[in-house]
Amino acid sequence: MLIPAEVELKQITKAKAFPVSYSWSRLEGRPVTDNFDRALKAEVRDALWMLTRQWQLGEFEGDDAGSPVTVKLSTSAIEVNKYKADDQTVQSFNKNIPFEATVEQRPVPFNTLQQDLSLDLRLIMGRRWLLLLKNKGLLDAPMKQFFLDHYGIRKPAPTNAADAGICAHPETWQQYAAVAGRMVDGGKLYLELKDNTVPHYYDLPDFPPADHTVLDGIEKEFRTWFSNLLYQPEDPINDAWKPEQLEYQFAISAPAGNGEKVLHAEEYYHGHLDWYNVDVAKDTPTLGELPPDAPPPPVPVKITQSLIPAPVQFEGMPNTRWWAFEDSRTNFSYVKPDTAELAKLLLIEFGLIYANDWYLIPYKLPVGTLTSIKGLTLTNSFGENFWIDAAGKGDTNDFLRWNMFSMKVDSATPVPTDNDLLLLPTVAKIQESKAQEEVLFIRDEMANMVWGVETIIPLPGGTSKSGFEAAVEYHSFLQKLIDDSGVVLPPGPPVKDGDEEARIRYEVMNAIPENWIPFVPAHVEGSNREVQLQRAAMPRILNNDPKTRPDKIRPRTSLLQYKLAEKGAYFIHEEEVPRSGVRVAQSYQRTRWNDGKVFVWFGVRKTTGKGEGSSGLGFDRIVNRPADTP
Repeated sequence: MLIPAEVELKQITKAKAFPVSYSWSRLEGRPVTDNFDRALKAEVRDALWMLTRQWQLGEFEGDDAGSPVTVKLSTSAIEVNKYKADDQTVQSFNKNIPFEATVEQRPVPFNTLQQDLSLDLRLIMGRRWLLLLKNKGLLDAPMKQFFLDHYGIRKPAPTNAADAGICAHPETWQQYAAVAGRMVDGGKLYLELKDNTVPHYYDLPDFPPADHTVLDGIEKEFRTWFSNLLYQPEDPINDAWKPEQLEYQFAISAPAGNGEKVLHAEEYYHGHLDWYNVDVAKDTPTLGELPPDAPPPPVPVKITQSLIPAPVQFEGMPNTRWWAFEDSRTNFSYVKPDTAELAKLLLIEFGLIYANDWYLIPYKLPVGTLTSIKGLTLTNSFGENFWIDAAGKGDTNDFLRWNMFSMKVDSATPVPTDNDLLLLPTVAKIQESKAQEEVLFIRDEMANMVWGVETIIPLPGGTSKSGFEAAVEYHSFLQKLIDDSGVVLPPGPPVKDGDEEARIRYEVMNAIPENWIPFVPAHVEGSNREVQLQRAAMPRILNNDPKTRPDKIRPRTSLLQYKLAEKGAYFIHEEEVPRSGVRVAQSYQRTRWNDGKVFVWFGVRKTTGKGEGSSGLGFDRIVNRPADTP
């Protein structure tokens, strides 16, 4: 591009006709000997040369002479008042609860499709219930026996296939045997009180005489105690987990003028929730209507304050005075950036060139609000006033626009960038327990499918175990039940002459571990090319199994049992399982809120897997005959 000679560089940069790069030279003394006496004198031999250098560096223009003295800031803050988990019902936003707990909360798994879980938690709840009865003077011998008869821990039968989930694992079997018939199942009682789907316990004919009003108060106290112990959704509308996409999805909104400003998060799974997890949904006018009993919409709060800017300082910062030395703890000469390491180059440029040009304005924002900066004026040491514009203002598609701490705007058409500040009620630190259950989704190119490998499964006793060990114990226990029953299948048809001498056999399908749950490709309804992954099942092959059709192997984690109770299909979007795989785990999260209250909830984490894998699954194979096979 040809540029006329009369066009100055300032005009070109102001018009932003094309990207322009800048370069500066740092003027500093470089002694050639170990004697610093003369170098520290800073002798000026040629004053004219010094003046020309000042002219070249632009010091005569005085653009960098004034320092900020006071700042006047005008803001408008509005409280976030709506929250919506996934595509559920809109509810009021509660800033008195950690937002991580609000979004990540999932129901505590008291049972799976095959077996009751969380024996340790059930025992704690049962002990608490008996303690509440004792405090009210109601726990006599007939009362305790009633709850043991109706809500006691049942002793598993090692000869019953329905109890295989307990008896197959020795440590779990020991736990149940120790408390069976002696302790109350508080989880069963709590679920009945919550669902209210069975007759009330004190309406049963063998219930001892007692004041029902006092019992109602004990029930309320019992449910309040458990809700404070574990924060979990009381209603499905609070569950933001999206099983089809293996991530959380939620949205929030705040009043804005005559409408709303909607912010949505479509891919949250990191465990660190903050403003950068949400985007502005520009094309969504409203999040929906709140329930009738919801509080009225908040009113914007406008604040104008005068503040004093403070210079930004860091260790090793280059000193702007000639007679002072910098701290050696930060040596920029040791930073060796590569040509592609833009972040290091920006760090060096900031530290060496703009060392004393950055100022910090302290300003407090209310939690759970969306704040808009209406205006910012600055007065420097010369009494000059400046109107400060946002660095990242302009069109979102402008490639020259650069800013930080601003939310991404999702819109079908070009719109101005959004410079509002969102401060969510989040916490800085969360304690996480060991994974209670874990599933590794891997691609198996040889079998042309995806496997959901249950690497950690929850045991009925409340602990967890390796899915590979548990699968072997469970299969071996079921095989032992058949072997102990003495069932022997009748022999097959006689072999033909000569076939008994063959060294190979035909195998319809080989067996794989039971903790490998298949997901097969399936066409999306209404599309001829789009593919999604559908949960399938492998047959359980047992020797001498009297059943005409083998049982289907079902998953033992709640993550993979989605819609299995109602015999529904579970689909996962095909793009959610890349070649690197995906690890999904559920664990307990714990944090302390600003008022000292402790919150514990059950949440999901998703991380990157370890690459592809192979199950070794094969069909219609020719295998060598074992030596002891007739």
